[in-house]
Amino acid sequence: MITNTVTTAGFTISDTRIIDANGQSFLIRGINHAHTWYKADIEAALKSIAATGANLVRIVLSNGTQWEKDDVESVRNILSLCERHQLIAMLEVHDATGSDNLQALQHAISYWIELSAVLIGKEDRVIINIANEWFGSWSSYAWSIGYEFAITALREAGFEHLLVIDGAGYGQYPQSIIDYGQALLKSDRAGRLAFSLHMYEYAAADTATIKRNIDEILALNLPLIIGEFGDRVPESHPVDIGMLMRYAEETAVGWIAWSWYGNDGSDTVLDLSSGPNGQFTLPPWGKTAIDNVYGIRYTAELCSIFY
Repeated sequence: MITNTVTTAGFTISDTRIIDANGQSFLIRGINHAHTWYKADIEAALKSIAATGANLVRIVLSNGTQWEKDDVESVRNILSLCERHQLIAMLEVHDATGSDNLQALQHAISYWIELSAVLIGKEDRVIINIANEWFGSWSSYAWSIGYEFAITALREAGFEHLLVIDGAGYGQYPQSIIDYGQALLKSDRAGRLAFSLHMYEYAAADTATIKRNIDEILALNLPLIIGEFGDRVPESHPVDIGMLMRYAEETAVGWIAWSWYGNDGSDTVLDLSSGPNGQFTLPPWGKTAIDNVYGIRYTAELCSIFY
């Protein structure tokens, strides 16, 4: 078994735990916000997300290859707002979603490097989720080769942040993490790497699957985050949210609910709120994620850097 302990500044890891810059365990209880499609709402959205008690917000960004680019100044503003509202910012590039193409991952890397002036020095309050759901295929080896390249490129560019990697298969293929997670962690000279599962109809198909996927990754001594999860995707495949949240609490696994608002079609069931100020009118999924006994209001603790 690998023992992972890193003591450099900013977020680090110790075995399966994420550790903040003050050496305190940081258990993520956060909310995804689809910023890149609702850019004008950022101030209202972050204020409202903070009001739920969330300790982290995962921000959807675009590098411009699929949607309107979130430029350096807009990201600077986002980080300023997160600090004002005492939210840790996890930033992700959404343009690579589902792509098996290494070029899409390279575009994400280039985007982070373009943002280096506003990110480097923020290692205690910014986490970088390299690319949302890059590698849509259910395959492990090519996924691992791509991410080994990405990790090395970002470290060589001066990034010492905690890096988060989504599993293959649109984040729903845990075997990729099981097969290559330890090797990827070994490849990271900074040793500051966490893995993310997106728990919908496959990775959270039933209670046994939820438990097995969490247990098998933790058994490898790897830090795990449930980077996205929701009530029903698609509606005909219900996810046992109550069990997932309870088991995440029992195993000290962080999670980030998808998403604050703005889902369309059948995915509107995944709206946590009715809009940027939705803490006042929460739909059923929002009430569960926020007000359940295992939800944000009862289990989230402010990151100690804000004390």
